[in-house]
Amino acid sequence: MTNYEEIDFSPLHALTEGEVVTHSRVRDIRLASGKVLALITLDNGRDHTRPNTLGPTTLTQLGETLDGLKSRAASGEIHAVAVTGKQYILAAGADLSDISKVGSKDNARLIAQLGHHVFGKLSDLGIPSFAFVNGLALGGGLEIALNSTYRTVDASAAAIALPEVFLGIIPGWGGAYLLPNLIGIENALEVVISNPLKQNRMLKPQQAFDYGIVDAIFPAANYLEDSLSWADGVLTGAVKVSRKHEPGKIERLTKWPIAIKMARGMLESKIGTVPRSPYAALDLLDKAKGGTKAEGFAREDEALAELVAGDQFAASMYAFDLVQKRAKRPVGAPDKALAKKVTKVGIIGAGLMASQFALLFVRKLQVPVLITDLDQARVDKGVAHIHEEIGKLEAKGRLDGDGANKLRALVTGTTDKSLYADCDFVIEAVFEEVGVKQTVFAEIEAIVAHDAILATNTSSLSVEEIGSKLAHPERLVGFHFFNPVAVMPLIEIVKTPQTSDAALSTAFVVAKGLGKNAVLTADAPGFVVNRLLAKVMGEAARAVYEGTPLLSVEKAFQPLGLPMTPFQLIDLVGWKVAAHVQDTMAHAFPERFYASENFHQLAELPEVVEKDKTGRVTGWTKAAEKVLKGAVGSSPATEAEILARVQDGLAAEIRIMLDEGVVPEVEDIDLCLILGAGWPFIDGGASPYLDREGASERVFGDTFHHPVIKGIGG
Repeated sequence: MTNYEEIDFSPLHALTEGEVVTHSRVRDIRLASGKVLALITLDNGRDHTRPNTLGPTTLTQLGETLDGLKSRAASGEIHAVAVTGKQYILAAGADLSDISKVGSKDNARLIAQLGHHVFGKLSDLGIPSFAFVNGLALGGGLEIALNSTYRTVDASAAAIALPEVFLGIIPGWGGAYLLPNLIGIENALEVVISNPLKQNRMLKPQQAFDYGIVDAIFPAANYLEDSLSWADGVLTGAVKVSRKHEPGKIERLTKWPIAIKMARGMLESKIGTVPRSPYAALDLLDKAKGGTKAEGFAREDEALAELVAGDQFAASMYAFDLVQKRAKRPVGAPDKALAKKVTKVGIIGAGLMASQFALLFVRKLQVPVLITDLDQARVDKGVAHIHEEIGKLEAKGRLDGDGANKLRALVTGTTDKSLYADCDFVIEAVFEEVGVKQTVFAEIEAIVAHDAILATNTSSLSVEEIGSKLAHPERLVGFHFFNPVAVMPLIEIVKTPQTSDAALSTAFVVAKGLGKNAVLTADAPGFVVNRLLAKVMGEAARAVYEGTPLLSVEKAFQPLGLPMTPFQLIDLVGWKVAAHVQDTMAHAFPERFYASENFHQLAELPEVVEKDKTGRVTGWTKAAEKVLKGAVGSSPATEAEILARVQDGLAAEIRIMLDEGVVPEVEDIDLCLILGAGWPFIDGGASPYLDREGASERVFGDTFHHPVIKGIGG
């Protein structure tokens, strides 16, 4: 058992430079019963845009405060302690954004031990402790609450979560042991593993209450007063706290191991075995069914130290920084003051993609949206589909009746293109062929206002060529969505040599209004995401046509850490689009991109859901094998050869893209891959992984990053 009192935490002093300290401010409150509660308010002195965080100085000060309160409790001065936060925020956990400052695995272990040492005091005061979760409580913020005796939550709190697995680590200040012993293994698996892997899903206060994470929930208007009154009731015995989700002996013996086994199978089928943190968390949750709290905390110390020192956490923090900071301040975006105000949107086409556009634009921008097509039947079908989707949102409670009716009224469809005259922003969703797009834009340009913006959703065609027959090509911008439109967070905004700043600025403002992250790219074949996906897919196809079995090809790609096989990955952009992109890239760069005439046959395969006993999709593979029969060679590549080819191919292509100025910096390429292709955080996109694997050195004798983004080691 670790004796935290005997540990020398002084090496962590080197990590305190630049720390925004969250202070522990204490005031005594005399409750209605006459008992005295010492209320600690965590406050870093900043506004709500800078959440309380928990660095070494913060933790040390909180520990000293709790030591003082323990002494006061022993002398009978106080009868309870509660912890709450500044307005809207309890705490957002540890600030581990600068991984390089940690310095060593030993220091990483000390960080874990310091958190356990301080938070553990909340259950060792000799009097009850309460956590009043008045707002955001993430990671260590929630673990403060879990280490307390009792918990309440403000019904308006922004989010409650243990997001560590999303960042490549584990809940390391008690969460992995305390949570399953509070709410049961199945709920804990949801909070600790499943939610972080679902794009970092978080809990609302009501969910936290329903799961049993907190004991009471109160409205925001009188949250503190209600929590103090409730705490007084607990202290006097007037309030009895019942915890129906706490696991009993039978659950530990039967349900617990079954739940762990099922979760392990789910992880292996969905994310493979490369990501380390989900499995480390799973092992901790498994072992939490027995043993002491001290043993559970010691296991967390070691697991956190191991992961913080590793490559995957370093890459995850790089990726997290890209998504949280760079994505919110797009490089190259013109002054938003130049943007044209968009009061009506036009969508050329009424098919599935156009309908997805219309639903997104009308929901997010709340402006009239006009769709057109060649005949009224197609238009009516498109409008009906949009209305149906709005109905589904209403049925789920995401829209009320008035809101749903308003959105339906804003969507209109016609074959009369003259109604585009008052549209400020018109985007096409027509067949992926230059001539078709040129024709529709020429027709629309003659109708719209002189300053209306035209946008093309092409996935790989030259935007400049599409606009070459326009009288004013400067108004045309590439505005490339990813499928499914409602879900994927990226839009590639493509600038041609003619594109005006007004058009670009409008595109960026519209993208933000749609709730999307935009990255500026030059007008180059495939732009960013599809160019690199074409490289991945091409190398997979090359191996198949050499005679390598499909399953061997899939296994070869596993070390990339992608959440799916290269064949499944292409589903994110659609198989038909992928076949077209592959042709475009092979035509543009025949010496670097592989394409096969049979690729279009694979794209025509129906979507199948046949699965094996592990949950892995097998139906498509069987259908693909029939198409491939007789078309493949007899010189299969080894898994190592395939992996090296894709690594080197990606490194070479990214280097060329940077040299050509497709994007300003390699960070933009990684951001595009993370947001547009689901590239894993644990890789940091592509470039940190390629540096670590030596592909960058092999291909161009250098690395993309200086220093290389990797773990801190031992």
